[in-house]
Amino acid sequence: MNSSFGAIRDAIARATGRSPVGTPEPVGGGCIHHAFVLDQYFVKLNRLSFLGMFEAEAEGLGALAETGIIRVPEVLTTGTTDSTAFLVLERLDLGGRGDEARFGEQLAALHRHTGSAHGWHRDNFIGSTPQSNPRSPDWVSFFRDHRIDPMLRLLAARGITISGTEHLLDRIPELLAGVSAPPALLHGDLWGGNAGFLGDDTPVLFDPAVYFGHRETDLAMTGLFGGFGPRFYDAYRSAFPLEPGHEMRRELYNLYHVLNHALLFGGGYASQAATMVRGLVSG
Repeated sequence: MNSSFGAIRDAIARATGRSPVGTPEPVGGGCIHHAFVLDQYFVKLNRLSFLGMFEAEAEGLGALAETGIIRVPEVLTTGTTDSTAFLVLERLDLGGRGDEARFGEQLAALHRHTGSAHGWHRDNFIGSTPQSNPRSPDWVSFFRDHRIDPMLRLLAARGITISGTEHLLDRIPELLAGVSAPPALLHGDLWGGNAGFLGDDTPVLFDPAVYFGHRETDLAMTGLFGGFGPRFYDAYRSAFPLEPGHEMRRELYNLYHVLNHALLFGGGYASQAATMVRGLVSG
């Protein structure tokens, strides 16, 4: 690890013109990567095979930053040592209580940044699961063929079968028939653990899985594991009202993330997914 950090120090110096001082301090809380703070920098480490994941994260943060709407950590550099892939970000001190209404307004503004097609210019990851992003003019087929179906195939390869999903795939065009919004720039993995506030209450987003898609997918996930209060939702809806049927679509959009959790963590997520599928198929 010491030799890796020597190479990372050199990479930071090349990127910033300043060599970091001090010693790296481990940071807990992540379930995929090792993380450290070093001087003014936040460093993620993992095996060499994770370089593509770090590069995708860096590009996603860059796409969000280019809008100038919501604060994200600045990307300093990515790279590899002899044994480690790394991503170096600006170190942000989170912990403010924050203005949730401002956050909701900013997310609504972000979702007004639209693209010509669903997907993105590269594939990326949702957690550590590969996420395919081929550019597509049709949201229904994109979500069915590049979100739900691949997740079901990955689960089946692990011997995990979710009953009723064959009927769900057939029903997705009906469930999404009311969607007419253009492809919006999405954070893509917007649960409470990937958002926070600076000490001056500025909202911050991090750990994205960026692509262009239906904006309701971001908003749906904010409710999956908690962390967002009523002022956030009221401000978002006031700035950018939701389309009819969003309550039903929320369950479908969150199914993608619950399936991914079943794949990554097992436990009761497969049972939760099966319950969600039954409701969507019979509803």
